[in-house]
Amino acid sequence: MVWPEEKTEAAREILSLLYENRMIRTFYRDRPEGWALVSGLYSPIYIQLRPLASFPKVFEKVCRTMARMVVEEAPDITRIIGIAMAGVPIASGMAITGSIPAGFTRKMENVKSVEAFRTAISGYGEHSLLEGEIASGDRIALVDDLVTRFDSKLIALEMVRHEVRKRGLEAVECDRILVVLDREQGGAEAAQQAQVRLHSLIPFKSVGLPLLEGVMNNNEWETVRRYLDDSTPFQDKQVQERLARMAMNG
Repeated sequence: MVWPEEKTEAAREILSLLYENRMIRTFYRDRPEGWALVSGLYSPIYIQLRPLASFPKVFEKVCRTMARMVVEEAPDITRIIGIAMAGVPIASGMAITGSIPAGFTRKMENVKSVEAFRTAISGYGEHSLLEGEIASGDRIALVDDLVTRFDSKLIALEMVRHEVRKRGLEAVECDRILVVLDREQGGAEAAQQAQVRLHSLIPFKSVGLPLLEGVMNNNEWETVRRYLDDSTPFQDKQVQERLARMAMNG
């Protein structure tokens, strides 16, 4: 089986398992009132991959396929760095299943932007920003669970570059980001603007949702599809109440 076919089949299995184990949650099955996102907007779907390691078979499948993606799409990569916190277990799993040397970034409290990082780093002292070895000539890819906004990825890139300079390393490249799931809400465009390449195992809107048709209830699936096409109508309280009634009457 060629890689594009293998990738699609793996995505189909992984998505089904994520949905089954409620790492993909919807208004219809899990929470009739839906979710208020960090942005304050309403959403009828919520994706949370942080519990992955609680489901060893799902976790192994994800990590093994992510490691295969490196071989097939970024074979020049010599080292991966998990972005704290969600990317850390995934990078560790990829190290085991794919024999790829790995490390991870440290969590910096209250640093939400590149500008905040540059301010904070002046008082950070001698603490390492990365755990794990990196070496001159390395080609590094960052690893995370998913991408929506790009802020955490840009901060992690800055952390790697700062640590490379601090350790006196030469000819180190860090211009790849690997994620399990791309929500397709501007991540790819932000990556292009930052001059890094984004590799996603599952682009959710274009690939993932079609693979969930038949796994989800028809009304559930159609609602999520319409929301991903245009979330604006779903911010109306009457629409949200109608969806809640639909879910409760199931």
